Amino acid sequence: MPATAQEAQRMAPEQLSNQWILLNRDVSVDVPNSGVNIYKPSCIAVTYTIGSDGVPMNVQVAKMVPKSDLGKAAVSAVSNFRYGPSLTNKNHIPVSTYYVVPFNSADDPAQRAQLMAPCKLPGYGQG
Repeated sequence: MPATAQEAQRMAPEQLSNQWILLNRDVSVDVPNSGVNIYKPSCIAVTYTIGSDGVPMNVQVAKMVPKSDLGKAAVSAVSNFRYGPSLTNKNHIPVSTYYVVPFNSADDPAQRAQLMAPCKLPGYGQG
């Protein structure tokens, strides 16, 4: 069965580099000037599938803590990611994963991890 007809393997974000390498580290995001909870520290989990061309598809908000008007900004950020296959992914196998987008996060890694923890999604294997 062709890879496009199969359901993509679900992979935890921390294991993603086994299959796909994020090529761009900076993406532009259009953040609204006003809205619900846009200035509060928050996290948004965005699910997507990396297609065989390395471009995210089916990008959508899966979880938001707290609820806010930053969902479109998170989706736009992830939609601009571009990936290259890892050395072990010679066939460019699509992978389904997620990315947690932090907003108004502290610079301290421990505080940032605490902010992002509620947005971790279950059901993504270790690949």
